Amino acid sequence: MTPDSITEVTEPIPASDTEDANTPSPITAAIDVLNRLTTAVKQQVLGRDDVIELTLIALVADGHVLLEDFPGSGKTTLAKALGEAIIDDGKDSDRDEFILPFRRIQFTPDLLPSDVTGVPVFDSNSNAFHFRHGPLFAHVVLADEINRTSPKVQSAMLEAMGEKQVTVDNVTYPLDDLFFVIATQNPLDLVGTYPLPTPQLDRFLFKITMDHIDRQSELDVLDSYKKRRDLQQERITVTRDEVLFAREQIDAAVTISASVKSALVDVSRNLREDERVLQGNSTRSMVLMLPALQVAAALRGRNYVSAEDIELLLPRVLGHRIELAPGVADMNKVLLDAMRGPMEQLARGTLA
Repeated sequence: MTPDSITEVTEPIPASDTEDANTPSPITAAIDVLNRLTTAVKQQVLGRDDVIELTLIALVADGHVLLEDFPGSGKTTLAKALGEAIIDDGKDSDRDEFILPFRRIQFTPDLLPSDVTGVPVFDSNSNAFHFRHGPLFAHVVLADEINRTSPKVQSAMLEAMGEKQVTVDNVTYPLDDLFFVIATQNPLDLVGTYPLPTPQLDRFLFKITMDHIDRQSELDVLDSYKKRRDLQQERITVTRDEVLFAREQIDAAVTISASVKSALVDVSRNLREDERVLQGNSTRSMVLMLPALQVAAALRGRNYVSAEDIELLLPRVLGHRIELAPGVADMNKVLLDAMRGPMEQLARGTLA
C-alpha cells in the first residue's frame, strides 16, 4: 500500500468563526509553532528532513523517540538542536526551578539509577535530607547510547517515560509536562551493550533508523559547518508553553474517525494472528499512535486523520514492537500483508 493508492479530498483546516481575518486561528498558530521548530532544527541538521518531521511529531504527540545509526551520523546533533530550540519563558512561577530546557545523559556501564533520577543529599546546615534533581528533570532529555548501561538503570527510565514522574525513597517527584526523551544507540556496537528489553522499547513511540545522507547533503554539511557552528546568536526558538499549546490545539481540532480506529485494530489483530509473528504489538502502541496521527494530519493541512497518515507512521510505530518468528527477516513484507486488507477497507469507506 502506498499513499497514492488512497484518493481523498484534502480540505484545509478551517479558521475559527470567532477569529477575524487578521488573527490566526489557534490551530494555525499551533502549526506555526511546528514550522518554526522545524526551521530551527534544520539550521543544524542537514539532509534529515524525514527524521526531523517524525521527531517533531513525537514531541507534539507526547511520545519518545529512539534513534539508531552509526556513530557520527547526526543523532546527537539532532537531539541537541531540538533541545536548544525550546526555551522556558519563565512565566509560570509555580514551575519547578530545577527543570531545565535541555539535558544530556551519557549512558555508561557504571551508571547508577540515582545518577539519572536524582538522589537525597544530607544538608548538615538544616540537619535534613534534600532531593538533588537528576538530569531527567528537563523539557528535552538526550539519552545518549542508552543501550550501553545496565538493565537496572534502563528500568529507572520506565516510570519517567510512562508516567512523567520518578520515585526515590518512596517519594514521587513530577517531571515537566513537556518531558520528551530522545534516546540514541549504535546498531553494530555490541561490546559492553545491553539490548533494550521489550517494556523499554514499548515506551518509545518511534524507532527511527537514520541512513547515510545523500551526497549533496553531505557536501552541504562540510561547506556550512562554520556557519552552523557560529549560529548561536541567530538561532530560532519557541517557548515550552507554545509547544504545549500546539499539542492541545491539534488534539482538539483534528478528528479521528471510527473507521481509522477500526483499521488500526484490524492491522494489529492480523499481526498477532500471523504465523510469521512471534509477538505482536500492544494495545498501548495503538493508543500512543492516535495523537501522532493527529499531528501528522495537521502538518499536511487536514483536520482529520487519513489513510496517508497511517501508512506514514505505522511502520515506525510497530517496527520495534513486533518480534518475528525464527527464520523470518522481512519485517516490511509482514507489515504490508497485515495492512493490506484493513487499508483497502478504509479506502472503500472513504470513497463511499
